[in-house]
Amino acid sequence: MSVQNPTNEYMLLFRGSVFDKELSPQAIQDVMGRWMAWYEGLVSDGRVTSGRPLTKSGKVVSGRGRNVADGPFAESKEAVGGYFLLNVSDFDEAVEIAKQCPGLDHGLQVEVRQVAESCQVAQRAALGAAELRAGGQLAGASA
Repeated sequence: MSVQNPTNEYMLLFRGSVFDKELSPQAIQDVMGRWMAWYEGLVSDGRVTSGRPLTKSGKVVSGRGRNVADGPFAESKEAVGGYFLLNVSDFDEAVEIAKQCPGLDHGLQVEVRQVAESCQVAQRAALGAAELRAGGQLAGASA
């Protein structure tokens, strides 16, 4: 069993960095005006603690050889273009906030994830170490 110790923090990840590609300059201004009003309202309500856009360029490091490649690719529908960090009562509230995103009407996707209090892998490692210690103590006790 894996316990993540959930928090009241949720992250909205905005995917699709080119949602504005086919919009007119006026439509882009409209969407961004609604976006900023949405964001500022969430900040003033105390429900957003952080939020930033991400640059379109970066590097991806992968594999045992620590290979470095250009990416993520800005033209990708899956590219993360920015995030909001929310502090709300539950997952449903975070989803309701995500549904208000002005970019959704133009192909943007919003991924909602709860922030864990601690790393699942670290928890499994600690649990495994405790089981090894307990097993060693039991084996030593029976000798």
